Amino acid sequence: MRFPRERPRTRAEYERGLPGYHDPTAGFGGAAPAYSALTLRIWLASIGIVLAIGTAVLFATIHAWWVTVLMSLLVVGLVVDLLWVVHRKRRGEPG
Repeated sequence: MRFPRERPRTRAEYERGLPGYHDPTAGFGGAAPAYSALTLRIWLASIGIVLAIGTAVLFATIHAWWVTVLMSLLVVGLVVDLLWVVHRKRRGEPG
């Protein structure tokens, strides 16, 4: 956990990984530190984008607009997730 006056992390720290990054109980209890599977998240988000776009197009052709809007919102969310995960990978986090 970072505190407001803590020094910025170096690239080497990101390359080693940040154990306990998502675990508020890291250090005094809970499970062992885990690392995020960023590459897997990139693949899953990419596949989800393709499938959601295909579904949106399919339902747009049969004029089911509410499903088309729902799938379009899902695509936007997946694109945001994909961009964030790519940002974390480029920053140097392992995964």
